[in-house]
Amino acid sequence: MRFLFVHQNFPGQFLHLVRHLVAARKHEIVFITQPNANEIPGVRKVPYRRPEPPPADTHWTVKEFETASRRAEAVARTAASLKGLGFQPDIVIGHHGWGELLHIGDVWPGVPLLGYYEFFYHTNGIDVGFDPEFPTNLGDFPRIRAKNAVNLLALNLGGHGQTPTAWQLSTYPEWAYEQITLLPEGVNLELCKPQPELRREPLRIGETDIAPSEKLVTYVARDLEPYRGFHTMMRALPPLLGARKDVRVVMVGGDGVSYGAAPHGTTWRALMQKEMAGKFDAERVLFPGRIDYRTYLRMLQRSDAHVYLTYPFVASWSLREALAGGCAIVGSDTEPVREFIRHNRNGLLTSFFDPRGLADSVLSLLEDEVLSRRLRAGARRYAERNLGMAEYIAGYADLIGRLTGQTARRTAAR
Repeated sequence: MRFLFVHQNFPGQFLHLVRHLVAARKHEIVFITQPNANEIPGVRKVPYRRPEPPPADTHWTVKEFETASRRAEAVARTAASLKGLGFQPDIVIGHHGWGELLHIGDVWPGVPLLGYYEFFYHTNGIDVGFDPEFPTNLGDFPRIRAKNAVNLLALNLGGHGQTPTAWQLSTYPEWAYEQITLLPEGVNLELCKPQPELRREPLRIGETDIAPSEKLVTYVARDLEPYRGFHTMMRALPPLLGARKDVRVVMVGGDGVSYGAAPHGTTWRALMQKEMAGKFDAERVLFPGRIDYRTYLRMLQRSDAHVYLTYPFVASWSLREALAGGCAIVGSDTEPVREFIRHNRNGLLTSFFDPRGLADSVLSLLEDEVLSRRLRAGARRYAERNLGMAEYIAGYADLIGRLTGQTARRTAAR
């Protein structure tokens, strides 16, 4: 088959599917994307130029849609060039979030379109208004509603969609459900697996060594910000570090903006470090920024307690990988996390807003080896039952087969 993928940050959510298709050695794979350094042998990357920002006088509620429209135009031009060179895809697979797929059907009418639906925005009841510490101004509601412009246009393109969790599907209007298939994402269970022997070895992160005698508490986010509970984690440090002198905390994440900007001229890390200055032993807390994937995996496998916090928003890949790695997890008692963690079966759940409760939950894992072992085993068991890569790829193959009329057997690897 001839596959066309579209995602502004190659390979995006399609890494595992693309690798699988390449391994099958019987498909032509083309990927339209913005330029980046990522490469997968066997995939033809076709870049499009990053769109210019909207003009200064663009209405503030539709600046995102203006950018999405520019992306859609750039991708359509790139697609038309591919068509002019003789490329005719059997299916187009992409992410609807940035508008890139909006005009692709004009270039190849009738070609099946499978779009990734990640999140439908609401002005209440989900992430907006969840955290009373950071209230949303009512005046911002028009902008939030306008963020669904691409979502709504995408749902009227006549294609089909997929989403990775039941909770993410529930954010969409009920009338859209029949257009979106729930396709749980998998994890490489061979790569992400428990390695208990790592607790007997020093772990190096950057220039710092974590000794086997130290209790390692880990936290991971793309960027350190309130959406991922960074403020709650920071406020849990005084009771956590005060209770045990052998605890070392590693908080992985950048100082950029993924879901909410800090006040102008600062970062959430700087703000929280200022708030918590002098309240805990800062020498025992490491902020390595973003780290390479191998170090990240070894850190999870070495972790004595892993913390995952989030607003009601899209669950991170790190949660799946922590489960697969057999981490003893403390997660926030929020809907996206409850879809993965059952309290006291494969992890512990605690209130997103309770730093003391978070610290107590982490300490219970550090002090109760029987509990820790049971939850670690439960995490890995959950991953094996629900996050298998073979099942994920088979689901993708079946969905592609339904849309193209070609059987899943032909799409799946041997």
